[in-house]
Amino acid sequence: MEEPNIDPNAHELDERRDEPAPTPRFNTFLPWFKSRGGIAALQFLPFYLAGGIVLFLFLWIVTSYLLPPRFPRLWGDLIGRAIFAVAAIAPAVGIAAIEGRPFGDYGLPERQAFGKLFWSGALWGVAALSVLLFVMHALGELSYGGLALHGVRIWKFAAFWAVFFLLVALFEEFTFRGYPQFVITQFAGFWPSALLLSAIFGYTHLSNRGETWVGAFGAAAIGLFFCFTLRRTGTLWFAVGMHASWDWGQSFLYGVPDSGALEPGHLLQASFHGSRWLTGGMVGPEGSVLMFVLIGLMWVVFDRMYPAEVSSPLQT
Repeated sequence: MEEPNIDPNAHELDERRDEPAPTPRFNTFLPWFKSRGGIAALQFLPFYLAGGIVLFLFLWIVTSYLLPPRFPRLWGDLIGRAIFAVAAIAPAVGIAAIEGRPFGDYGLPERQAFGKLFWSGALWGVAALSVLLFVMHALGELSYGGLALHGVRIWKFAAFWAVFFLLVALFEEFTFRGYPQFVITQFAGFWPSALLLSAIFGYTHLSNRGETWVGAFGAAAIGLFFCFTLRRTGTLWFAVGMHASWDWGQSFLYGVPDSGALEPGHLLQASFHGSRWLTGGMVGPEGSVLMFVLIGLMWVVFDRMYPAEVSSPLQT
């Protein structure tokens, strides 16, 4: 009787079959991409950017045509900030409709508009700026000065700058921490997206007249803090409130430069007369090295006040 031909290595081959197949090196990151939606997550980002630019140009041209000659500069600036805000938000409203998702997924849920988080942020903005300027005053680097406005003009300019900087905050927060944060997070994760967009946010400040690299780094750092508030609250409303009130406090309440710009119609006539490193000089408080100390303290306090992360589509 003929004996069967048995391969002496058959047992070893059977053991190898039980082992998982080796993953090719070039596939190492495929699960990472798939878990975040991959390239598909970015498919509407070019349309968002292009749509925003086209809408901005259209509104700017139409407005320039309709406004009369010698239109007051401040009112023109206000209209300009409104155009920026509309151009940043409107394309995302259209994309949300196409995707069949709530617009609030991009960070500005309508049900929370101007609610508790917004006003908490507004309080944080004025309080944080006041603490920073008080330290400068205590060090002999700043004088608060006297009143520059009186009577009803105080309330008129207070309201004007409140609306102005609310529009600025809506534009900048949604542009850098709204829809782009949402889509890049799907692709790369929350903190890589936050670092990238905060760096871009800081860099754009260099286009402001009188801005410095210290001020740009300060803007990037506060942008990263706003990302942290988004992570903990699940929305941008706290950041919008704080952003608006911080700028309002600089330009109206204290009358100090804001990223290199000193606006008219401020309540106090504060002035710096010390080291540029401590005061920020013509850049304003955002160009001070003390700004980084303040941001660190805010990070710690906010971490204690909002210890748990709130689930949000911007975080996944």
